[in-house]
Amino acid sequence: MARVSEAPAVVPMVYVIDDDDGMRRALSLLLDTVGYKTVAFSSPKDFLSQFKSHVPGCVVLDIRMPGMSGLELQQHLNRSGSMLPVIFITGHADVPMAVQAMKEGAFEFIQKPFRDQDLLDRINHALKQDADNRSTLARRADIVERLDSLTPRERQVMSMVVDGAANKVIAVDLGLSERTVEIHRAKVMEKMGARSIAHLVKLQMSLSDNA
Repeated sequence: MARVSEAPAVVPMVYVIDDDDGMRRALSLLLDTVGYKTVAFSSPKDFLSQFKSHVPGCVVLDIRMPGMSGLELQQHLNRSGSMLPVIFITGHADVPMAVQAMKEGAFEFIQKPFRDQDLLDRINHALKQDADNRSTLARRADIVERLDSLTPRERQVMSMVVDGAANKVIAVDLGLSERTVEIHRAKVMEKMGARSIAHLVKLQMSLSDNA
């Protein structure tokens, strides 16, 4: 049987957004040198015209820019549901703005002047966080899809199984034979991909935890 080839992994992108030409070129060169896939923009507006939310990565963003500021871009991304981690580059006078950005979900901020390695470390952590977030969402989407494949009766049985009810109790409560309950229970386990009742409970809890 021919093997189905997996879709190639999408390479994470580091977006650099800074209106300072020198800083933008220096950051792009640094990131390219260590092997990151990088694209730079001189304004948030240019970034938004090319931004694709499904592409993993992170944003390295100057907090103070003409037009739309870095903080305003972050707020825009938040409203659009973007999960990209944002690393702000700030000057000393911008620290209060950076603190506000952190309250609104920024991943990190780094103050000028900074060591190259400090920035690279933050980017590494941001990319790992983004990968973890996307993996969690993908797992949850898979569980939801499996749950949606259950019939209404199978959902009833699953709910009672997760609550610890025995087959005899489920049969009485739902007006079914124990054999019918066993069949529904087996279907639930198969469709949910559960290896055990404990695993089924864990799958159910993962939906509640991420609701």
